[in-house]
Amino acid sequence: MSAPTPPPETSVTSPDFWVRVGEVAADVGLKALNVVVVIAVSVLLAWLLRFVIRRVVGRIVTGAKSKANVDDTQALERSPLSAVRLVQRTRTLGSILQNIVNVAVVVIALVLIAGIVAPNILASLTLLTAAIGAGLGFGAQNIVKDVLNGIFIVAEDQIGIGDVVDVGLATGVVEYVSVRITHVRDVNGTLWYVRNGEITRIGNMSQGWSRVIVDLAVPADADVDEVESVMLGAAQTLTKDPKWRTRIIEQPEIWGLESVSGDALVIRIVMKTRANTKDDVARELRMRLKVAIEELGLKIPQLNSIVLSGPEGAQRVRGANPPRTRPNPVTPERPVWKPRRKRNTAEDSGGKDAAASSKTPPAPAPKTPPAQRAPGKPAADKPEGPGT
Repeated sequence: MSAPTPPPETSVTSPDFWVRVGEVAADVGLKALNVVVVIAVSVLLAWLLRFVIRRVVGRIVTGAKSKANVDDTQALERSPLSAVRLVQRTRTLGSILQNIVNVAVVVIALVLIAGIVAPNILASLTLLTAAIGAGLGFGAQNIVKDVLNGIFIVAEDQIGIGDVVDVGLATGVVEYVSVRITHVRDVNGTLWYVRNGEITRIGNMSQGWSRVIVDLAVPADADVDEVESVMLGAAQTLTKDPKWRTRIIEQPEIWGLESVSGDALVIRIVMKTRANTKDDVARELRMRLKVAIEELGLKIPQLNSIVLSGPEGAQRVRGANPPRTRPNPVTPERPVWKPRRKRNTAEDSGGKDAAASSKTPPAPAPKTPPAQRAPGKPAADKPEGPGT
C-alpha cells in the first residue's frame, strides 16, 4: 500500500504561495488598470462630446445674436420671432443631447467594466437583456413614456427654455427641459417638476403673437361714436410711442359695443402684440384709455382685460371680422318708353305729300326739236364764221 501524497505547502515561506500571490496581484492590477483606463476614456469622451455640443449651441446662439445685432439673449425679444425660437430650441436640444451623451457613456462604461472584472458575466447577456426588457415593460413603463414624450415635445418644438407655458399641471416659465422631466417656475416662484409623460396638452404663450382685449364701460347716455373715436386715438398714440411700438404688431381695432346694461355700455378694443409683451402693453393701454375718457368728462364704471376662451375665442382669433364685400352698385333709372301719338289720316297724308314735294327737285324743261317750231317764227341767227 502506497503512502498518501502530502498536501502542498501553504506557508508564507513556500515559493508557490508567493507565485500565486503574484499572479493574483498581477491579474487584479491589470484589471484595475483596465477599469481605470475605461473610466478615464469615458470621462474624456463625455467631456469631448459635451464640449462639441456646447460649442455648436454657442455658435448658433452667437449667429442669431449677430444677425439681430444684439449682445444679450434677452434683447432677442425685439428681433424676429424665428430668431428667438431658434435660440430657445437650440438650447433645449443641447441640454437633451448632453443628457443622452451622459447616459450612453455611463452605460457603455459599465458594460466594459463588467467584462473586465468578470468576463463570464457577458455570456449571460441574453438573460440580462430579457430581464431588463421585462422590467421596462412592467415596472419602468412610465419612464419609457416620459422619455418618448419628451423627445417628441422637443423635436416638434412644442416648448423651449424661456417659454411661458400652461401644461395643465403648472403654468409659468420653462427653466429646464430634459427627456424625462420639465421644470416650470410659476409667478410665485414655485418650481414645478412636471413629468413629460403626464403632459397631455401644452398651451404655449411665447410662440407667435398675443392679443390684448380691453372692455371699457362708459355711462349709458354717452355718445358711442365719440367714445370709440377717442379710444382708437388713444390706442394709436401707443403704437407711435418709440418705447412701445416695437412690442406692437398691428394697429388697434375697435370691436364695437360688446354689451349693454342698465347703467353702462361696454365697448371692446383689441391690439395684437408680441407674445411676451401682452401684460405690459395691456397695463399701458388701460392707463391711456382712462386718461382719454376722463378728458371727455365721463366716469368709468369699470375697465377690464378679457381673456376669451371656448367657442368665442375660436371665432374671434382672426379679429373683428368686419364685412369685406363691396356694396352693390345702384342701377340708374331708365327712361320710360311711351308710344307715339297717332295723327289723323288726312293730316298725315298731306304732310307726307308736302314733305315729298319739298324734297323732290324740279324736273328739267324738255327741249323743242327744230321741226316742231312754230311757223312764222324766224330761226335764231347763227354766228357767222370767218369764211361767211
